[in-house]
Amino acid sequence: MADVIDCEFSVQGDGPPLFLIHGIGAARNTWAKALPILTDHFTVVTYDLRGHGTSPLPEGPFGLDELVADLERVREKTGFKCAHFAGHSLGGMIGPAYALKYPNRVNSLGLLSTAAFRTKEDSAKVWGVVHAMEEKGIPQVLETLTARWFTDEFIATHREVVANRLKQVIGTDPDVFLNVFRIYAGTEMASWLQRVTAPSLVLTGENDGGCNPRLNRLIDQALPNSELFILPKLKHSILLEAGDRVAEHLCRFVADNPVE
Repeated sequence: MADVIDCEFSVQGDGPPLFLIHGIGAARNTWAKALPILTDHFTVVTYDLRGHGTSPLPEGPFGLDELVADLERVREKTGFKCAHFAGHSLGGMIGPAYALKYPNRVNSLGLLSTAAFRTKEDSAKVWGVVHAMEEKGIPQVLETLTARWFTDEFIATHREVVANRLKQVIGTDPDVFLNVFRIYAGTEMASWLQRVTAPSLVLTGENDGGCNPRLNRLIDQALPNSELFILPKLKHSILLEAGDRVAEHLCRFVADNPVE
């Protein structure tokens, strides 16, 4: 049985509930650019994953099951019986895994910049990043990640945003950061995605290296009720570069797929 941590969360906005799940080494503030739009349409619940932001540190290693259990605890504490869910990167794996375990809780899903159906070469690349961090240290690999996360134009014109994102990573407990990166690298949704029946928006950046359109097309094909959209030119950090556009797509998708 998965252990559970009481994660810190915030509730804001008005409308049907929407839970937002951030990715590796981030926190609930990663949704800041999307929130002004989303809170006009939804009661938005954002939370910090265990060991991230202001949430408590775990006592030892953990897996995807524990992250799903934490999300269920947040849902219980908010009192919402069912909701919309959207997650970015690792969060885009937590959301579908949650929907698989609690299908009656999920009205719709957003799978944002996530990965499945990785080839051996794909897996080798992501595990290569993990091993480089283990050997050299997380700060020493951040420059590589910066280029993977942000477009060159954004790096040039939003230096403070990029710098704050790197500080956020370095400020994350290194054991937790490596733990969640291993979950992201080792999770393969291909064998069970077809059992996730909730209406699902699959969305990624055109130039996202690890969560690229090729993999997201396969995710879209596997899900029984989904829609795929590729954001032109963007890389992995779609929330920081274009959170408003992501929010607009989520609002449109939910409006197009009303709860029966």
